[in-house]
Amino acid sequence: MESFVGLSGPSNQDLESPLASDPIPDSLPPEAAEGNVEYKLKLINPSQSRLEHLVTQMKWRLREGQGEAIYEIGVDDGGTLVGLCELEMDASMKTLYLMADKLGASINILREQMITGESDLTPRKVTEVLIRKVPDDQQSIEIRVAVLGNTDVGKSTLLGVLTQGDMDNGHGSARLNVFRHLHEVRTGRTSSISCEILGFSSSGCPLTYNTFYTAEDIYDHATKLITFIDLAGHQKYMRVTVCGLTGHSPHFALLVVSAVTGVAGTTKEHLGLALALGVPIVVVVNKVDLASTYMLQQTRHQVEDLLKGPGCKKACFYVECVDDAYGAVSMLISGNVAPVFSVSCVSGIGIDLLYAFLNVIPPSISVKEKERLIQLPNEFQIDETFRLSDVGIVVGGLLTQGIIKEGDSTSVGPLEDGSFFPVKITSIHRHKTPCRVVRAGESATLALAGCQNINIRKGMVLANFNSHPPVCQFFQAQINLLFHTGLITSGFQTTVHIGNVRQTATLVKIMGNKSLATNDKGTVIFRFMKQPECVRPGAQLLFREGRTKGIGQVTQVFQF
Repeated sequence: MESFVGLSGPSNQDLESPLASDPIPDSLPPEAAEGNVEYKLKLINPSQSRLEHLVTQMKWRLREGQGEAIYEIGVDDGGTLVGLCELEMDASMKTLYLMADKLGASINILREQMITGESDLTPRKVTEVLIRKVPDDQQSIEIRVAVLGNTDVGKSTLLGVLTQGDMDNGHGSARLNVFRHLHEVRTGRTSSISCEILGFSSSGCPLTYNTFYTAEDIYDHATKLITFIDLAGHQKYMRVTVCGLTGHSPHFALLVVSAVTGVAGTTKEHLGLALALGVPIVVVVNKVDLASTYMLQQTRHQVEDLLKGPGCKKACFYVECVDDAYGAVSMLISGNVAPVFSVSCVSGIGIDLLYAFLNVIPPSISVKEKERLIQLPNEFQIDETFRLSDVGIVVGGLLTQGIIKEGDSTSVGPLEDGSFFPVKITSIHRHKTPCRVVRAGESATLALAGCQNINIRKGMVLANFNSHPPVCQFFQAQINLLFHTGLITSGFQTTVHIGNVRQTATLVKIMGNKSLATNDKGTVIFRFMKQPECVRPGAQLLFREGRTKGIGQVTQVFQF
């Protein structure tokens, strides 16, 4: 099966990647003025004015990290790990706790490392600390994680173990709480998009259904919330997976690979989809309890070859201990490294390392970008629709920009004639819990009034009358045809995915050419076959039809 990325056969490398067990280096990159990481050589008995400055500085770092900051104690501004003696470290940590207390923030010590100098044999310590304070306008810090991988690799079972807090019995018991439909339970295969949540307390402890009985309880007690988007692995449900990636806008993706079967089926295509959309990848090698040493070695070789191949070019970092899990976060953000976890949902191997990693993983969107989006007019993408007898019309989706509140009057569209219809938001729920406000980047379900007689569908948006996104039947895009068995010409029809929009479109014109072949790039004009849609210039585009696949970007829309 052709895919977005190439895969060569098993290599002759050793089992361990060159990055597999690297110790913490003797120095870190120089401290950045922006971002949520702060280096402090020592914090011993500061004056009142100095303490106030340190508190203000911590507040800035927390803002940069959208509620989370990393402090490296015993490290100078240049990144050198100097270390502190025990008395100095105790005094510095006392000051750090005082600073956090003034802001109402919590402290969680991530890791400690002993440093011994060449001339001074006195042990000195470096401590890495996570500071967490939920922003005043949020209930918790939230991350969306898509779960990808071939069918039968144990994606739903892994989510069941992570969110339920109990191991699997080896026969799929953990996945039963994740499935939405009876046929999924019978076949053991996901065919729809389902969302599960995992919370973390201020001390970093996972909050699961083993401790709390409802999603509302987890939401109320969590300072950090991971929303897993469980996507289908089978080829015939590929459109579901594409919709989940384009419509739910995950911050990260877990690519699950079976240690027994290795890289197979839709694995390469799922990786290619994530790369095309710019979603950072974390690899989870599952079912290690069933694999022999040789099988695990072969799977690791395949993963390494896949990640270093064309279009990806990432090195593997094998997470073997808690220190590795924390270090993997900065490597993932760098974009050149993909962390690789080895887990078993039956024996529990590696699950604790995955918890540690998820506890400290930051949002992939910067605070400046988030604040910019909040200032824009509201735009809510509709991914799901329901009609409840006691409530009426309910829509679920993602607020891509702006702020919406309970009681707001807005409009929904586009309808078949390209118009928008006035509606009112009567109630809002997030993670099954009532709330009054939703901000850009947050998902929610909204109850709407005044729209009982119109057909609300997936792909529509909620937006203000005078500021809704452009509505078009025709749009222009710069595309890269990744694979096609022959040539595509004018009249070619394909399914186009743009955000939450999924519709068949006809290729009306190829600018400057008569046809395009595999790996060709070109500027084309598409026409939606059924009804107009909301599309913004600059939006990412994916298109698929059978074995044909391509990516691109919308460059111009011709308003309806």
